[in-house]
Amino acid sequence: MNKTDRLLAIVLELQGRKVVRAEDLAALFETSVRTIYRDIQAISEAGVPIIGTTGTGYSLMEGYFLPPISFTIEEAVTLLIGTDFIEHRFDNDYRDRAKAARRKIEATLSDGVRNESSRIRKALRLLAPGKQAALSNERDNLDKIRRVILDGRKIRFHYSKKSTDSTGSHHSDRTVAPYGLVLVEGSWMLVAYCDLRHDIRHFRLARMSELVELEERFELPVHFDLREYTPRDDRHLRVLLRFNHDLADKVKESNYHYIEEMIEHQAGLDVVLRVRQLDELLQWVLGWGAGVIVLEPELFRNKIREEALKISERY
Repeated sequence: MNKTDRLLAIVLELQGRKVVRAEDLAALFETSVRTIYRDIQAISEAGVPIIGTTGTGYSLMEGYFLPPISFTIEEAVTLLIGTDFIEHRFDNDYRDRAKAARRKIEATLSDGVRNESSRIRKALRLLAPGKQAALSNERDNLDKIRRVILDGRKIRFHYSKKSTDSTGSHHSDRTVAPYGLVLVEGSWMLVAYCDLRHDIRHFRLARMSELVELEERFELPVHFDLREYTPRDDRHLRVLLRFNHDLADKVKESNYHYIEEMIEHQAGLDVVLRVRQLDELLQWVLGWGAGVIVLEPELFRNKIREEALKISERY
């Protein structure tokens, strides 16, 4: 990065944050603190009102805002792809905002950059996974949950799970305090404190129905930060599968989230998975037909055998 680009980047960094230390700027731009001191002086001499406080850092004078700047083709494409992604995966409110943002971004571009970025975007396409009905339900829930998170209110909904709970049921009614939303492998998940389980739980928005916004309010725990949050790993059951060689590439491309390790050898592709309940793997394993065999545990081998017999009896 040359000096001119660095000076502009420093101003943008100051504009986006309240106070920035010289040491942090030096680390960000991979230069010395002494160089940052000189850069700050050059920016100040150019008329940008920077306030420096000993022991604290630098900040921009309140009310100062850098006028709009031009985008490179790569930057424009990046921003426009971002609006495309939001339009595909967010609720209707944000979809409309994404369209408006796209129009504003395109309006700031020169003819050359606009034409070139349009050409590049036509060579890229985002496909939303899943059926439209499921996506519609997910988006409706996303819109409601996003609003109640901002309002600090609880929600109640009916939830359907793939695996059964301790009572043997696939369904339950939950009242939760919604902490945040996370997009995981193309599906929206709610991280929330569940009144039923008295703990933080995760819920797929596509499996929610009859969602009701409650008047009851909650306060987000002081120690909770969604950006730093890591769910505890309670997948204690280890499963070992062996796939035929002709399925190896498809298994690798599946990116199945329970897969922990894959080893290819002369006998086939060995895949190690970890799950909470064996039922979570049942449909996935059966979907590979005779091309896979369960090596362990024996309990899961028996379960697959029983399902295969039931299938055989139906034919």
